Amino acid sequence: MPKMLQQVMTGPGNIEFREIDVPEIKDDEVLVKMKMIGICGSDIHVWHGTHPFTSYPVTQAHEVSGVVVKTGKNVRSVKEGDKVTLEPQVRCGHCYPCRHGKYNLCEELKVMGFQTTGAASEYFAAPEVNITKLPDSFDFRNGAMIEPLAVAVHAIRRAGSIEGKDISVIGAGPIGNLVAQAAKAMGARKVIISDISSYRLDLARKVGIDKAYNTAEISYENALLDAFGPDKCDIIYDCAGNDTTMNAAIRSARKGSTIILVAVYAGMANVDLAVLNDHELDLNTTMMYRHEDFLEAISLVEEGRIDLETLQSNTFPFKKYADAYRYIDSNREKAMKVLIDVEA
Repeated sequence: MPKMLQQVMTGPGNIEFREIDVPEIKDDEVLVKMKMIGICGSDIHVWHGTHPFTSYPVTQAHEVSGVVVKTGKNVRSVKEGDKVTLEPQVRCGHCYPCRHGKYNLCEELKVMGFQTTGAASEYFAAPEVNITKLPDSFDFRNGAMIEPLAVAVHAIRRAGSIEGKDISVIGAGPIGNLVAQAAKAMGARKVIISDISSYRLDLARKVGIDKAYNTAEISYENALLDAFGPDKCDIIYDCAGNDTTMNAAIRSARKGSTIILVAVYAGMANVDLAVLNDHELDLNTTMMYRHEDFLEAISLVEEGRIDLETLQSNTFPFKKYADAYRYIDSNREKAMKVLIDVEA
């Protein structure tokens, strides 16, 4: 039986590599030779032992790209040699959300790399339903970033059509940047972004966001007024997810407009629901993505309407996985998207 290396985080801050058998695939599964892995904020929480829904040992990786090397006899959507990415949701298929097309809200939802085995290995076997084909011309680095871009696309769609709308994004980290880019690519009239990091705001300007505001220097409400005038904006996306940013959104939003929470709150919120109610604001949320969001994300990149390369901060070899985390910890502001080259 051929062997492969698999990454295993045995506890916070400790990564080992185990030699195990290359998986045998079932009739409805695909065997993928892994190429690139992206590290996300949730992975970092696991590294620090602060992720509330992950136990150890765990094999990580849910932002990935690779090449199909074998397919089960019932697989029809991909073939050997295809470039692919992974949709990492493991859903039950029988609960109410699953039966009504909202499997991202599955009552028994598990995510590869957190509650089930992730793809941080030289080869990974996954059900066909979790595999999405990438264009032949696609760069593997960009392929590993389709998953976070799908998060952004789904978030934009939670507002319905944004054609001609004015959008504000709070938080210029990787997801905030991608939400802002997706809003422009999907038809928004004007998009602004705010943060307290000059570096991240400069990146937002570089990828084409209309205006970027440092809210350590200007209040959020004044940023809205400067960008849009007294009518302010139609939709605010909170990609920072804390009491300060959510209260700023609630207290500064135009009456009757919409706020969408994209970021994951770290604890119980303490926000001004009295103003939310008095101003008849719509507070909405977003959770992961579905297959159509992956397809849209791929199309936007293929059409050149999303810049992923500018967000790629550094790349580490597979066996230097822990060094990638240490790099992120040492470069919190400037580490946007750090990648793992599985073949390096």
